[in-house]
Amino acid sequence: MLDGLAPARRRTVLLATTLALLLLVVLAGLGIARALDDGPAVDPVAQDEPGPVLLVAGYGASGAGLETLADRLRAEGRTVEVVSGTDGGTGDLRDQAVALGDAAETLAERTGSASVDVVGHSAGGVVARLWVAEQGGGSLARRVVTLGSPHHGTEVADLGAELTPGSCPEACRQLTTDSPLLAELNADDETPPGPVWVSLWTEGDRVVVPATSGRLEGAVAYAVQDVCPGRAVEHGDLPSDDAVVGMVLEALGGAVPDAPPPRCPA
Repeated sequence: MLDGLAPARRRTVLLATTLALLLLVVLAGLGIARALDDGPAVDPVAQDEPGPVLLVAGYGASGAGLETLADRLRAEGRTVEVVSGTDGGTGDLRDQAVALGDAAETLAERTGSASVDVVGHSAGGVVARLWVAEQGGGSLARRVVTLGSPHHGTEVADLGAELTPGSCPEACRQLTTDSPLLAELNADDETPPGPVWVSLWTEGDRVVVPATSGRLEGAVAYAVQDVCPGRAVEHGDLPSDDAVVGMVLEALGGAVPDAPPPRCPA
């Protein structure tokens, strides 16, 4: 077909054909990369069989603040393990997600359970999301509850990164409002497949600013004050406040959770 073309025209046609083929190869490669970036395949677990619970501590926290919630869950007959983050909770959130995955698999194997529930306080909720989105946690997690988690960053981290960068370690930088990690995590689906998601926050939060950063699109999402109007709950009090603990227990029950009506649990 090209034999009848002038040499210059033949070269032009061959060059155009070669470029088109290269473009197809590049596009195909992008498609494969995008498919790989969608994360691991998910096989959701049954929702009516509550298993053990992992409580994930927040930024710079040891996990001691989660003991009230842990005790209440144990009183309900649940097996509970508290997970604190790497480098005192200030290390890379993705590394913390890997550690959470290891703890979840170990706990499920030790208890013979097909699933686990996860409650993440503050940055612990972001760690839980990373585990589900990137580490295959959607095939093991039944419920994920986040308490005052800076899913869209916090202006407090912004100030730390800007004014005292030497005192703003990796996790701090990852929790700024313009964090590349959070932008990637929130780009498509804020609640990736697998577990049922519940996000709670308090309007009195002065650590996660704005407090509505604790809201997850696609989750059963509500503020403490939607249930208990006027209740004063600060960021650090979320895992120990009686009303909030009652909401968490309800969210981790056998029934599929929904936002509670305006009332304060006893």
